Amino acid sequence: MEHQKPLIAVTGPRKRFPVGWWAIRFNLWLVGLKGIYIYPGGPQLDQEIDGLIISGGDDIHPEHYGDPENERSRYDPERDRLEMTMLENYLESGIPILGICRGSQLLNIVAKGSLYSDIRPDRKMTPNKYTAFPVKEVEVSEESQLGHCVTPSKLVVNSLHNQAVKKLGDDLIVTARDADGFVQAIEHKERFIVGVQWHPEYLPYLSSQRDIFKCFAKAVTKNNLCDK
Repeated sequence: MEHQKPLIAVTGPRKRFPVGWWAIRFNLWLVGLKGIYIYPGGPQLDQEIDGLIISGGDDIHPEHYGDPENERSRYDPERDRLEMTMLENYLESGIPILGICRGSQLLNIVAKGSLYSDIRPDRKMTPNKYTAFPVKEVEVSEESQLGHCVTPSKLVVNSLHNQAVKKLGDDLIVTARDADGFVQAIEHKERFIVGVQWHPEYLPYLSSQRDIFKCFAKAVTKNNLCDK
């Protein structure tokens, strides 16, 4: 009998070419996990999952943290509703959760935190250029779940965001910042609920970024063993 791989729900946008999903699925395959894509208007999730990844994409609508709309931003209200519902359903389940870029911000919102709606005017030391290639340095706290996953503690990462964590959500801690001081990673104080502001799925050629998915896979395996 073939060993069944742990199943990971990956949320994302409804797109004809969901490049982010393809990249995440590849990284999950590298660490022995199987992904299932969940998006607005798509198939309903009707099976148990072993982990959850909230992926990147359009800005989160500022109604969720009390700010007005920004005319320079793109929003996806249907996706906001889908992913917030999924996080509310699974945050207390014990399964490992990884938030990527928008996903990290959404973790913070669901935990009753807030965001800067547009940090572009306030960037001084880091670029405003959107790129999937490594372009800026972030410093990771060594005494954190993320810090135990990656080496070195100073990483060069990509940048595809203009929102950032402002007020931190309940039971979360900041584990990485960039040169401008903006939050680049958060995590739960106790469980494997980790959010990174960059896109590690586009950097599989860097061992530090593969290590994030390896760490997620280890957390999935550990949680499954604990449930048996």
